[in-house]
Amino acid sequence: MDESVAEYIRRTILKIPREEIKTMLQKWGFLSEAQLQTINFHQIKDNISQEVVQLCEENCANIKQAAVLDVIYNHIYPNKRMWSVYQMRKTGEETEFFDLTDFKKKFKKFLRSALNNVTINFREYEDNAIWIRVAWGTPYTKPNQYKTSYVVYHSQTPYVFVSASMLRSNLPLLCQALIFASNYHDIREMELRSHCLNSLKDIVFKRYSQNFQTYCPRPLQERSVAPETDLRIIQQNRSEKERIQRLNQELFGDGPLPKLEFAQYKLETVFKSDPKMGVLDKKEPFRCLVKFSSPHLLESLRSLAPAGMADAPLSPLLTCIPQKARNYFKIRERKSIVPGSFVSP
Repeated sequence: MDESVAEYIRRTILKIPREEIKTMLQKWGFLSEAQLQTINFHQIKDNISQEVVQLCEENCANIKQAAVLDVIYNHIYPNKRMWSVYQMRKTGEETEFFDLTDFKKKFKKFLRSALNNVTINFREYEDNAIWIRVAWGTPYTKPNQYKTSYVVYHSQTPYVFVSASMLRSNLPLLCQALIFASNYHDIREMELRSHCLNSLKDIVFKRYSQNFQTYCPRPLQERSVAPETDLRIIQQNRSEKERIQRLNQELFGDGPLPKLEFAQYKLETVFKSDPKMGVLDKKEPFRCLVKFSSPHLLESLRSLAPAGMADAPLSPLLTCIPQKARNYFKIRERKSIVPGSFVSP
């Protein structure tokens, strides 16, 4: 077995929590049950990895077999990577029978015709998801197994979830291979990114809705007030809190939200000014790119009104993010602006 393969297997084992190494090796299926019984899984991980490497040497493991273990690891821990959503389109409404064997053949043929030094692995899962791992090389160097791209493609949908490698120059080639193999004609990024792959699926597969599992929120704690405080003010504050909570629940629900970390859309606004001011002679739209990022974007938006940082209900420019993203490649909004001023969304 090549030294680089042995080192790659060792590093992969070290990433896995010790109590899960045996289960993951069983899913890998490269080592027999009898071989697994010889490993002491209660020792430190470095020693476990050395024993696993020694058994893999006995079985003459190659890099393609070692890469399968990495696919299994990333399937169990998808949140270790950053994922982006892409949507593919056909020119017409025609539907074709999906042939997995043909898809694999065409995908590999396209990539290897453009770049000979590339390692490609496929693995199918029960939810019709095809996991694809690509390690990129150059015409003069072997594929770098530590800077891989991952693709999760659900064959019955036009959506593709991509975790690109640090070598982003290969991303256009990867997208071309996808549309060639799946018989689509175009692919665009939907500008949604997150470490939580399942949350992205919830949004694009329309599993995201306002009817979330409910839970009992902690009641708001009111500040102590003096007895002489006007009771009408207390009632107004209580009514306002109840109104904000009701509007927030209508928009976002009262349960857990999909974990989205990045979204963006293009905004076109119109600048109008008094002709006497001479600011603009031509009425041209002002174009800008609006980006949102947060460890939990939708939860952050939901907390704006209760925190007093925004009026309730929130602007549609904020609440439209998951709904618009399901239907468009780029989200465009047009607003009429009061004379002589720019208004941000």
